[in-house]
Amino acid sequence: MSDIAVSPPAVRPHRVVVFVRDGVLPIEFGIVHRLFGEARSRDGKPLYEVLTCALTPGAVRTDSDVTIAVEHGPALLGTADTVVVPASDQDYDPPDDGCLPRALADAFAHIRTGTRMASICTGSFVLAAAGLLDNRRATTHWKSADAFRRLYPHVRLDPGVLYTHDGGVLTAAGVASGIDLCLYMIRVDHGASVANEVARGTVVPPHRSGGQAQFITEPVPEADGASTAGARARALTRLDQPLSLRELAAGESMSVRTFTRRFRAETGMSPTQWILEQRIMRARELLENTDLPVEDVAGAAGFGTATSLRQHLSRTVGVSPTAYRATFR
Repeated sequence: MSDIAVSPPAVRPHRVVVFVRDGVLPIEFGIVHRLFGEARSRDGKPLYEVLTCALTPGAVRTDSDVTIAVEHGPALLGTADTVVVPASDQDYDPPDDGCLPRALADAFAHIRTGTRMASICTGSFVLAAAGLLDNRRATTHWKSADAFRRLYPHVRLDPGVLYTHDGGVLTAAGVASGIDLCLYMIRVDHGASVANEVARGTVVPPHRSGGQAQFITEPVPEADGASTAGARARALTRLDQPLSLRELAAGESMSVRTFTRRFRAETGMSPTQWILEQRIMRARELLENTDLPVEDVAGAAGFGTATSLRQHLSRTVGVSPTAYRATFR
């Protein structure tokens, strides 16, 4: 028998299908193509294939003065590993009965069981009308929250966050949070290093702290110019050390009460929540990119012990440090 080397079968990239509707917001359509399209493996191969479909192939109106030419019809949804539904100007006046129009229902019938589903901004109205958000946590643009609650009381709406992930269904709050959601999905699929590289390539932060609350009533610091940005910058250089609220506030010449209030206004979360989030991110990067023992990773990220790191990582990511490293190294 001859020794003929047999190449393993080629693995096709994860297919992301963007389902656009009449009145689609071009920026949301573009976000998905740009971010997933930038993701590459260590040897430079594309990790995703991004395609677009509509109810009817051809010209699709956007909410601006341009149209997009869509080659594929709804049958393409049946080939998707992930389906993303951007917003449309149709969502601003959703049907009073909250039901999915027949044409959309027929299109969604192509989607295979187990396909990951995601929406951007008011695209969540489509997922909710399809019953995909029943008894799940979801979000939508804060301006549409009241209408959403009225139409879909069985959805656990959280209008204060940038995005949600409940089971295999994800929702993003608004246009820019579509960026956060796509980077999050890339991070879940391929780790922080790949997501960070995509973020660098598109000149956006790899992760934004906080939620929609920071954009609703007080998006900028008070008129006196005082800010907690300096404290956040210093904290990032000292995540391996104890960080007391009193010390952080004193560094900005604020009382603890004032510092906490302004911190929440600027980031959408408390100082304690923010620091924990940064420490988890630091630990994930170290697990992916170094051979440090888990105990040392815990110390460098400010968790102190491997047990503490294990508890926090399991709570937020769902796996132990060892399992996380095995997946993304």
